[in-house]
Amino acid sequence: MARPTITRTTVGIVGAGPAGLMLSHLLALSGIESVAIDRRTRREIEETHRAGILERDSVRMLVDSGVSNRVLTDGHEHKGIDLRFDGVSHRIDFQGLVGASTWLYPQTDVFIDLATARERDGGDVRFGVSDTTVVDVTGSQPGIRFTDAAGQAQEIRCEYLIGADGSHSVCRKEIPQAQRRQFFREYPFAWFGILAQAPMSAPELIYTRSDRGFALISQRTESVQRMYFQCASTENVDDWSDEQIWDELQSRLAGDDGFALKEGAIMEKTVLPFRSFVQEPMRYGNMLLAGDAAHTVPPTGAKGLNLALADVRVLTEVLERAVLKNDTDALDQYTPRALDRVWKAQHFSYWMTTMLHADADASPFDIQRQLGELRSVVGSEAGSRYLAEAYTGWPTA
Repeated sequence: MARPTITRTTVGIVGAGPAGLMLSHLLALSGIESVAIDRRTRREIEETHRAGILERDSVRMLVDSGVSNRVLTDGHEHKGIDLRFDGVSHRIDFQGLVGASTWLYPQTDVFIDLATARERDGGDVRFGVSDTTVVDVTGSQPGIRFTDAAGQAQEIRCEYLIGADGSHSVCRKEIPQAQRRQFFREYPFAWFGILAQAPMSAPELIYTRSDRGFALISQRTESVQRMYFQCASTENVDDWSDEQIWDELQSRLAGDDGFALKEGAIMEKTVLPFRSFVQEPMRYGNMLLAGDAAHTVPPTGAKGLNLALADVRVLTEVLERAVLKNDTDALDQYTPRALDRVWKAQHFSYWMTTMLHADADASPFDIQRQLGELRSVVGSEAGSRYLAEAYTGWPTA
C-alpha cells in the first residue's frame, strides 16, 4: 500500500458543508490555517436542494465576514410569520415585537457562497474524498486519513480536529461510550414536502394547525414554492398524485376567510422524517463537534443551519484563544456555551412541533388544550414576543 501524502495544518475539518466552510473562512480571517474535507463532491452538495430560513445573526455572519452579500440581494426578508388555526391566520410581527427579521435563503445557496469564497481566498478544501477515519484525537497531533478524489492516500495532521460531518458523523463515534451522553426524541410523524412550479401563495411563511394535521407554506422564488404537510413516517411519495397532494394541502389551509393556495406542477416530492438529538460533550481531547454532528432538531423551528453557524461562531472564538494566545483552557468553554443555545433551540423546536402537529392519540381535552395554547400565543404580546425572539435568534454571548 502506498504511503499517504501528509499535510500539516493548524485545524483539520471533517465536513465541508456550511458549518465546516464557515469555520474555515472565519479562521482564515484570523490568520489560522485549516484544511477541510468532504466525502461529497462540490457539485453533489450544490445540487442537493435544501430550504433555509436564516436568523438575523446568521445573515450578519455571511455579510460582515465578507463571504457574500447575495443573501441581501437574492434572499427574501421576512418580517414575520402567520400562525393559522381554526381557518384563520394570525400574524406574528417580528419587527414590531423584537425589531428583527429572518431571511428566506436556501441552504444550498449558503453553501455556494461559502465554497466560492473559500476558492476566492485560496482555502484548502477537498471534496469527493472517501474512506475517512480520524485518529489520535486526544493527542497533540490528531489526524484525518482519507483517499482523495484522485484515488491517492492522504493524511492531515493538525493541532485541533473539528467534526462538522453531519448526523452520521465519523468523528462523534470517537468519543468513548462511557464518556458521552446522548439524548433522543423520536417523533411519530414526518413531513411530506413538495417543490412546485407555482406563484407565491403568501409573502411569508404560514404555519398551520388543522384537524387533518400540520402544514407549512413556504417559498423559494417568485415562481417556485416549497410546501409541507404532516404525514406518517412510512409514507410513500409514489402513492400520492399531484391532485391528491393539492387537495390535502388546500383542505388543511381552508377557512372562512377563503384563503386558497395557488397551484402548479409538482417538480419534487420527498418525505422528511425528523427527530431531536443531542450529544454531550461536544469536545473530546483536541476534537470538537459542530452542527449536526452534535445535535439535530425537528425542522418546525427552522433552527438546524442556524444552530450549526452559532456553534461555529463560538468555536472560532475558543480556537482563536487557544491558537493565537496559547490559552487552551478556552476549549473547556465550548461545550457549555454551545449547549446553552442548543437546548434553548431544542425546547423551541419541540414546542412549535407539539403546538402545531396532530397527535393520533390525542383526546378531546388534548385538542382543546392545543388550541388554547395557540390562542394564548397570538392573543398575548408576551407570548408572541417569545416566539418572535426565539425564531429570529437569541444573541450569542
